[in-house]
Amino acid sequence: MHVLSKPALIAFWKKHHDAENPLQAWFKTMESKTFAHFKDLRATFASVDTVDDLTVFNIGGNKYRLIARIHYNRKKVYIQAVLTHQEYDRGSWKQKK
Repeated sequence: MHVLSKPALIAFWKKHHDAENPLQAWFKTMESKTFAHFKDLRATFASVDTVDDLTVFNIGGNKYRLIARIHYNRKKVYIQAVLTHQEYDRGSWKQKK
């Protein structure tokens, strides 16, 4: 899969230093595999979920959330947001779709 855009990850882990290793691991896994469907993704990321047409990953032991739009047919992953769990719970990211 091709992940767009890594700078969003870097900006987040510069603010939340403990997120760097789990975000790097997520990025490496996503870039090294190809997922044809959500069920394939779920086989690798057991806690991944969908909200409407977005995919939500738990990062760092559920401390952070990564929200992405995945186009399986094009093998592209568009990062929409990286949030703390508290920011995610506020729900304002849903309006930015």
